Amino acid sequence: MDDVTTTATTTTATSRLKTVAHGPVLGGLGLFTVLLGAALPLIDFFIVNVALPTIEHDLNAGPSLLELIVAGYGLSYAVLLVLGGRLGDQFGRRRLFLIGMAAFGLTSLACGLAPDAWTLVAARVAQGAASALMLPQVLATIQASTSGERRAKALSLYGATAGLSMVAGQILGGVLLSADLAGTGWRAIFLVNVPVALLGLLLAARTLPESRSAEPAPIDVPGTLLLAVALLTLLAPLTEGRAAGWPLWTWLALGVFPFAAVAFFLVERRLDRAGRTPLVPPSLLALTSLRRGLAMVLPFSIGFGGFMFVIAIALQQGLEMGPVLAGLTLVPMALAFFVASLIGPRLVTRYGTRVVTVGGVIQGLGIALVVLAVWLGWPDLGALGLAPGLAAAGFGQGLQLPVLMRVVLGEVPADRAGVGSGVMVTTQQSALALGVATLGTLFLSVAGSAGLRDALLAALLVQFGVIVVTVLLSLRLPRHVR
Repeated sequence: MDDVTTTATTTTATSRLKTVAHGPVLGGLGLFTVLLGAALPLIDFFIVNVALPTIEHDLNAGPSLLELIVAGYGLSYAVLLVLGGRLGDQFGRRRLFLIGMAAFGLTSLACGLAPDAWTLVAARVAQGAASALMLPQVLATIQASTSGERRAKALSLYGATAGLSMVAGQILGGVLLSADLAGTGWRAIFLVNVPVALLGLLLAARTLPESRSAEPAPIDVPGTLLLAVALLTLLAPLTEGRAAGWPLWTWLALGVFPFAAVAFFLVERRLDRAGRTPLVPPSLLALTSLRRGLAMVLPFSIGFGGFMFVIAIALQQGLEMGPVLAGLTLVPMALAFFVASLIGPRLVTRYGTRVVTVGGVIQGLGIALVVLAVWLGWPDLGALGLAPGLAAAGFGQGLQLPVLMRVVLGEVPADRAGVGSGVMVTTQQSALALGVATLGTLFLSVAGSAGLRDALLAALLVQFGVIVVTVLLSLRLPRHVR
């Protein structure tokens, strides 16, 4: 019996090696291209934060419309991500990447030319949908066309790109606003995407290999609709509730959310047990690394998204920094993240996922230093006073995020690459939006009654608590990354 098992295992392994050897291969320029596709949607989620005051003045947009400009993008993006991954599995990831990149360029142009606030909201919703077509193909392509150390390096670079993009979005937004290119003002933060998207299209057409699932599953329509309802009924009231004064529809939507979430799980489990392929197969959660990795990605991203939103407002309105200085204040965080993301993979090879735990501790120390600086230095606090804490927080995040990406996707089979990447990115994106909604609401509520200093301290202390949760969860990660 053991001989038969050994023979079968050897045959399967040999078959897999042959598949990788003869399958699509992602070259260096192709990897750069998909990482560019990963950076654009994440940059655009955060780049608009520093431009909101200017947009409000230029388009005469009230608080509710400003929230929609941010939330419309995030909601359509989060709702459609898993579907985007499934479409790539079925129709080809290279094809969907090209369609998504082209749509992202066109919708960015529409955002930049929007004559009024409602047009900008509609264009942002469409831009989020374009991002949802493009981004899942990045991880799916990496999973399907790399293996071994090359895949590990590519996933680490993806994690580094994701983290840097979220910080760089606000830095780039401040620079573009101050530059006022050709008198475009805030419109430049969207128009700059057009030539970048054109470059991405040219590179993708020449360098990306085509890949798709060997047995693509049909679209799970009930699952797609129920996931959309669940995410919308949670994220829409949380992002719009404060600005709209918490009207009745926000409470009704929140009441619907748990029922929609349970219905989604039951429908997906029924399809999975029937041998069909649901949108999010519950059996995928049987993978220990994916399940425990996602459990940590959720609070990590909530804290990250909330922090970036809160710090953008605090720097500009509380410390009266201009867009450029506010952006430059975050440079130590971005540089430290970049350095940590480069050395992290080497440390993981030697110490395993305990690197994530150490990263969480360093991030917590950084947030504590920021709290101390705000407590002692407000309102005369400058970029230098915040630099040590921001650098430590960025370094800690850089040790965590790239490794978490590898943990989540390490055991996902290549034929489920689109589904696996869609699930992970949906979790991350939904959590980012949830962080903006929850920590942002807390910050703005406290600011209205106690001032911006106390509001920032309250948000930072909540984030510190979230970091404690991530450190504890990191202890349950598989010790070694596949």
